[in-house]
Amino acid sequence: MIDQVLERENYVLAKKLLDVSHARHEAISGNLANAETPGYKRTDVKADFAQQLQKLAQSNDVESIAKLQATIETDLKTASVRPDGNNVQMDSELMKMNENAMQYEFLTQYTANSMKRIKTAITGRVL
Repeated sequence: MIDQVLERENYVLAKKLLDVSHARHEAISGNLANAETPGYKRTDVKADFAQQLQKLAQSNDVESIAKLQATIETDLKTASVRPDGNNVQMDSELMKMNENAMQYEFLTQYTANSMKRIKTAITGRVL
């Protein structure tokens, strides 16, 4: 019974988005840590990941959603902001980190509320 709930598309999708949010946070943290490193190129989750995930979500392919992995790629397209070739823009990275933190917070609340509803259904008591 509980396995069926945990394998539902919404729950699997939320878990996957939490994983991606975590990966993006690590990439942004690395970018901020290397903002002064000569020649460093910023990293982020691969640009087409959102499109792949949306396509799988529309097809209701829960198994493929669970298997999809967020890959981190180096951003070679963004122009360097320093003469030494570093392309990290601190203000942009901080904005991305804040946006990512809000998304992560929303997803954790959504997942926690889902678990509370399951617990309420099992126990019959509102917690």
